[in-house]
Amino acid sequence: MKTLYKKDMDKLDLILPYIMTTIIFIIVMVIIISLFNFILRKRIIGKGPVDNNALQFMDKLSGFGSETLKWGLILFFGGMGLVVLEFVPYHADESTLPYGLEIMFLAAGFLVYFLIMRKEQKRTP
Repeated sequence: MKTLYKKDMDKLDLILPYIMTTIIFIIVMVIIISLFNFILRKRIIGKGPVDNNALQFMDKLSGFGSETLKWGLILFFGGMGLVVLEFVPYHADESTLPYGLEIMFLAAGFLVYFLIMRKEQKRTP
């Protein structure tokens, strides 16, 4: 089993604030987008009778389902790649294997998402 050395912990201490800032920014962005979509839907409904064009537009506003699926699959496959890397022997200083393997798993996540969305589009007329 690998252990974290002092230099690895120093690297982690340097990058952790950026990771946390990015995560907080993404959470705030999703909340703001959801709030504005809610306000827009409420205004559209409040204006009076809603035609088919408005209904299609409002369906596109609440499209977080496919985005959530995409990022969930990417994170899942990325995590699987990191788990596989734990069991694959390589020399950390000389090898590009970790980068290639992680990119392959992330690409597989994107491919699975693409196939699911294509199947969904064929099913919906």
